[in-house]
Amino acid sequence: MKEADAIKQIIEEFYRAIKLHEPFNSVHEGIAVIEEEYDELWDEIKKKDSKRDIDALRKEASHVAAMGMRFMVDLT
Repeated sequence: MKEADAIKQIIEEFYRAIKLHEPFNSVHEGIAVIEEEYDELWDEIKKKDSKRDIDALRKEASHVAAMGMRFMVDLT
């Protein structure tokens, strides 16, 4: 995957989340959402190599990155 494709995927997820959910109300809510997304990524990482799905890993990684971006935007 090229860097531009990864950035595009993160930005698309960022805007999807904005459409679906209200802004974070606090830093505590923001970090809870980031932790939830991280846990989903970690669940994918812990799978055996033969069951690991690269597209699922990329999707979950984009969720973590997008929520980090949302944290920065909503709470500044």
